[in-house]
Amino acid sequence: MAAGGGDARDGGRGARGRAAEDLAAAFLEAQGYRVLARNHRLRRGEVDLVCERGEVVCFVEVRSRTGVAHGAPEETVDRRKARRVVLAAEDWAQRNDVAGRDLRFDVVAVTFGEEPPRVVHFPAAFDAGGGPGIF
Repeated sequence: MAAGGGDARDGGRGARGRAAEDLAAAFLEAQGYRVLARNHRLRRGEVDLVCERGEVVCFVEVRSRTGVAHGAPEETVDRRKARRVVLAAEDWAQRNDVAGRDLRFDVVAVTFGEEPPRVVHFPAAFDAGGGPGIF
């Protein structure tokens, strides 16, 4: 294991991913969201953050990049990735009895390499079918 808990083989992506999730959570909390859960994992998918604001429960995929030379972080959420988030979100929703509440799938993009890192929230980035919302 590399310093900070990341595996040296991942080029520091594990530690960077955790840092991005921390930044995303702080950003959303500053916007009035409450973080209900982090890293809900199944074998077939994962949701990084589960948040709520009012009656809306948001399942948030956090994506990060060290720059935009190869595209913005939000551009890395394809239909397959979105479906994996949806599967984990459905499991979390069933386990936590959120029946009757509005559910939404968001993306938070974090770009490192700028100081401070740039954090952008994309509400309703995709739908429950994994199809595009705003992308």
